Amino acid sequence: MHTNQTQKYNLRRPTTQARIGNVVIGAPAPVVVQSMTTTPTLDTAASAAQTCSLAAAGAQLVRLTAQGVAHAANLAFIMEAVRAQGVEVPLVADIHFNPAAAFEAALHVEKVRVNPGNFFDPGRTFRKMVFTDEEYSAELTKIRDKFVPFLNLCREHGTALRIGVNHGSLSDRVMSRFGDGAEGMVESALEYLRICRDEHFDNVVVSIKASDVPVMTDTVRLLAASMEAEDMHFPLHLGVTEAGNALEGRIKSAVGIGSLLIDGLGDTIRVSLSEAPENEIPVARMLVKHCMAELEASAAFGGPKRSRTGGRRKTVEANGTGGNTPTVIIGKDGMSEKQYCCLRVSAVPRVAQVRQKLAGSDRACAVVLEYPEINDREELIVAASADLGALLLDGYRDGIGIASPLLDTEEAVSLCEKIIQAAGLARFQAEIVACPGCGRTLFDLPEALDRVKDACMHLKHLKIAVMGCIVNGPGEMAGADYGYVGAAAGNVSIYRGIECVRKNIPQDEALDALVALIKADGNWTEKGVGK
Repeated sequence: MHTNQTQKYNLRRPTTQARIGNVVIGAPAPVVVQSMTTTPTLDTAASAAQTCSLAAAGAQLVRLTAQGVAHAANLAFIMEAVRAQGVEVPLVADIHFNPAAAFEAALHVEKVRVNPGNFFDPGRTFRKMVFTDEEYSAELTKIRDKFVPFLNLCREHGTALRIGVNHGSLSDRVMSRFGDGAEGMVESALEYLRICRDEHFDNVVVSIKASDVPVMTDTVRLLAASMEAEDMHFPLHLGVTEAGNALEGRIKSAVGIGSLLIDGLGDTIRVSLSEAPENEIPVARMLVKHCMAELEASAAFGGPKRSRTGGRRKTVEANGTGGNTPTVIIGKDGMSEKQYCCLRVSAVPRVAQVRQKLAGSDRACAVVLEYPEINDREELIVAASADLGALLLDGYRDGIGIASPLLDTEEAVSLCEKIIQAAGLARFQAEIVACPGCGRTLFDLPEALDRVKDACMHLKHLKIAVMGCIVNGPGEMAGADYGYVGAAAGNVSIYRGIECVRKNIPQDEALDALVALIKADGNWTEKGVGK
């Protein structure tokens, strides 16, 4: 995995390089895999043990939450305990809402992540949503005056920086001028990156994350183009913020991260699963291995050429596919390749071959990808999700199929459905948005997620968010119909949209409260009854 990822054809987006301890991030260095602890940061022994466990699993960076100055200071003791075990993995502090914690953390770890939406700005308070040009400029000056001393401290201690934007935590100021979508997210990052550039601080990685895959991928592409336009070349960290768990979490992450890696975007990744964080590493490594092979092989086809000009590839409807018809799944409801024009591809680069062979054609065509070389089921799921996800997001939406001896027809159809849903094109089950949890999470999030899925997965007309704490919820669950959000220790608050309906319910009562709210709103259907 780690032996030779440096690109022979150097097709990844060129970047400056960030140095985090013994790790280099940025092309042509290999793509770096990271994860995050879920232990309380004030628990030195537990945090050190999980850090070492993640490093043993293959994590090249490990992030820990530092919600207060005391947590940030304790990172020094965690670092000492980790190094005492001979583990050299760099540590990253995750900061929200608390600049003082960032200043403290910069003294103890190799990298600090700050969120522009809540670092110096007050975050989503919705108290002031109109700014004059003078007021807006004055706020930018305040940010610069506060941020430059932090950069100087990082420079003095050799600490790297990640500017990490989350979709659900843009400041009111940015939203007032640029909105809550891609433009606002990109501007939130650029404000801080411009200061870094002006101060000649280059040890920077930047990320923009969202739980919605099309929002995440389109925004990362806009960020890359915007940085290029301003002659900035900082490395990109990729991730889908709340991918969930199990099959859905792996597919959603692979569709979002993989579709970007295949096109040469991305220098470090995290697959965020609502499971034990050690489970994230094998998935991330499979994803990098597959996408780098796809990217290298695409050189023979002219390199990564994304053909999307916006929306769906324009084709003429024929035999129930193409045009504006829903994406056909080969094998579903007896639909066979004989009924459609189908393009079969069985070797890398699958995405580049499809783009080349269908370029300029308006004939409706389904794409069936074969994977004769893959003998591991999870690896197949990751690879197919990345490839088909890239094509669906690129506009190739007439039809898809997967051919592998590892999957029977029903399993292949189910996987295609989940890929289509992850790409935001249709719903086959409830959309469950769930964060991976961290040291801020004060209830059993994986157990809660499984219970919510078991009770509500059949409600395909609903989007339900399961969030560990206030950092990701309710802001990051924007657009969800209902939310299950961590509050005090062992307690949960229930949301309708962004409205908190019930606060601080014991976790063993929270699912019943969520179901009762859905039923009271008239949005419940029994399993097996469509809505």
